[in-house]
Amino acid sequence: MADYDLVIRGGTIVDGLGNPGAVGDLAVQDGRIAAIGRVDGRGREEIDATGRIVTPGFVDVHTHYDGQALWETRLAPSSNHGVTTVLMGNCGVGFAPCKPDQRDMLVAVMEGVEDVPEVVMTEGLPWNWETFPEYLDALDARALDVDVATQLPHSALRVFVMGARAADHEPPNANDLAQMRALTTEAIRAGALGVSTSRNLMHRTKAGELAPSLFSEEDELTALAHGLRDADDGVFQIIPRVMGPARDEFALMRRLAEAAGRPLSYSLLQMPAGDPAEWRASLDALTDARDAGLPIRAQVAPRPVGMFYGLDLSFHPFSMHPSFRPLLDRPLTDKVAAMRDPDFRARLLAEQPEDSNPVSLATVKAFRFAYPMGETPDYEPDLADRIDNRAAALGLSAEEYAYDLLLEQDGRALLYQPGANYRDGNLDAVHTMLAHPGTVVGLADGGAHYGMICDASFPTFYLRRWTVDAAPGQRIALETAVAALTSEPADMIGLGDRGRLTVGAKADINIIDLAALRLHNPSVVNDLPAGGRRLRQLADGYDATIVSGVVTYRGGTHSGALPGRLVRGARRLAA
Repeated sequence: MADYDLVIRGGTIVDGLGNPGAVGDLAVQDGRIAAIGRVDGRGREEIDATGRIVTPGFVDVHTHYDGQALWETRLAPSSNHGVTTVLMGNCGVGFAPCKPDQRDMLVAVMEGVEDVPEVVMTEGLPWNWETFPEYLDALDARALDVDVATQLPHSALRVFVMGARAADHEPPNANDLAQMRALTTEAIRAGALGVSTSRNLMHRTKAGELAPSLFSEEDELTALAHGLRDADDGVFQIIPRVMGPARDEFALMRRLAEAAGRPLSYSLLQMPAGDPAEWRASLDALTDARDAGLPIRAQVAPRPVGMFYGLDLSFHPFSMHPSFRPLLDRPLTDKVAAMRDPDFRARLLAEQPEDSNPVSLATVKAFRFAYPMGETPDYEPDLADRIDNRAAALGLSAEEYAYDLLLEQDGRALLYQPGANYRDGNLDAVHTMLAHPGTVVGLADGGAHYGMICDASFPTFYLRRWTVDAAPGQRIALETAVAALTSEPADMIGLGDRGRLTVGAKADINIIDLAALRLHNPSVVNDLPAGGRRLRQLADGYDATIVSGVVTYRGGTHSGALPGRLVRGARRLAA
């Protein structure tokens, strides 16, 4: 008779708490870690982890699976990269609370801000809720391959309370503020882990209209903070304005953290334009706030936050040219055939992009700062290989050169633009941000940007790039890197029951062949509702991923098990 449900033997156990790894065994019983070290008892299932590292499952605090968790059981691509818990409802966007006549507005916001196609949401969302607690109930009925937790999104809350006045960016009255405060408290008490908002002017609908939360005055943001204070729980997540004085924006966030009396996290990036010192100013302000005892953390990305251009993606250099628009919804083969016609080529190259959304228009025009993605993903490309530089060396315009690149691989070629965090052509700024004690790895955006970005692979990249491949002066110790992906994000959002390999903790576990850990190139698949397409990115090196003691992935292949559930509210480590 077995003593345990599962025993993992002979691996190097890296506990997620920053302690050096040690070879040993780990036993699991009833979804929790039952023993660590030398385990004499037998398991109903046993896994030989000799030569592998055994880590806690990764916790991703910045995702957008708000819809996908309701129309799919697998939260890929995050679950392909060792992630076992995701926090969604970020950036102030989501689908609850929502009255029936407000659905189209929230769909339009999600389509524009997070690049989730409208038809996918129309087909996939069941809309079996109105209030936020009812949305949690809908999630609670789901069986998934990872655990999910969520936050109350400000834009949805604003629309729910104010209706059309929210989209018109009218200021709230006293009654509106009181409702927002009360509904924030209600959401936290029902199981939300926090509230989120965005002040990023790039967050717009596809037509170019600003997301409802933008331009909200401090009194409205403070109402959300007071809702957290009333609940005496939850976290405040905010996307600050990315252009302008960082210290002014940080001062606002500091006041919100003080008003809430709760932890606050914000996005920190080295922007590709504007004052190059602003990210450092934000880090300095973060240091001052933490020295004063405020629980504020910056979410940072472990590599450039970039995007892809491709004929089958949301954007490419000619996607907004008048002659190309009739091809946008056509199969890839039709696009390739048209572009190989010399007359069509000449017509397209003579045109300029046109669109009502200034952010989309700027995105298309920025293709000249992209790089051809080779046979293996390169997130630190050489400046000489940038499209504008390669084109100039060949005596071509950037448009001419990009046109030919897009037709490679039968039209499946991808162009990669490393936007934020790559201003100087290296990852030195990223290393500085990662090394700061007030930062946490985040911003992977799984479940969003289906046709633009594939950053849910951040955990795999982070482990490989910063522990194995880094130069000695920038190498992050393995135990430090594992903690950054596990206990640190878990603790930041109040989930102290996971992200650590200790007796009594939730048995979310990765078994990783660190030497074999590597990323594949992103590729396009059409597997969303209504045949919608998305980027996916696979990885080698994950021998097994385990959620609540159940193996969900073996060698990167889903086992069919769906032990993931909704996490309601903060969790403390069981005695």
